[in-house]
Amino acid sequence: MSRVTRRFRIAGKVQGVYFRHSTRGEAERLGIAGYAENLADGSVEVLAHGATEAVEELRRWLHQGPRSARVNSVAELTVEIEMVDFAQRPTSEPKFEVR
Repeated sequence: MSRVTRRFRIAGKVQGVYFRHSTRGEAERLGIAGYAENLADGSVEVLAHGATEAVEELRRWLHQGPRSARVNSVAELTVEIEMVDFAQRPTSEPKFEVR
């Protein structure tokens, strides 16, 4: 199974609408590790590491987000780093953090 790491920056009404927590729920459902973090400019950054198909499904979900959000744009960047911290966790459960 091919794995990929991607970083997304989501702009719009995405803070104060449970976007990060909803993203964590989707990521955990898909078996994706990473984080969702509010940025000072009002956007949300998501780093996702997992199976290529799962990260692609999360990417599609980010374009809509939770019901209370209004997503204006999703910028995407493939990250060329090894996610050692996520890949070598002692449990089989991936970790997705809300920061």
